[in-house]
Amino acid sequence: MGRALLWSGAALPAVGLIAMGVGLLLSLLGARAGRLLPGDSVISRPGFVFAVPLATSLLVSLLLTLLLWALRAWRR
Repeated sequence: MGRALLWSGAALPAVGLIAMGVGLLLSLLGARAGRLLPGDSVISRPGFVFAVPLATSLLVSLLLTLLLWALRAWRR
């Protein structure tokens, strides 16, 4: 149990930095959240943009679930 907590504590900041890097890269390439897939909503007004990336969030969740499931099956 103790090793799992130590590993989690080290992995979470690394995952956050990777996510931040991916977001920065997408931003530099011109991709905007909420415009990647159909089902994503963007409300824009002068000086204000509100994005709800629903379809993108569902796709990322599905991919992460499959990845974690495969890793768990591989470890057994």
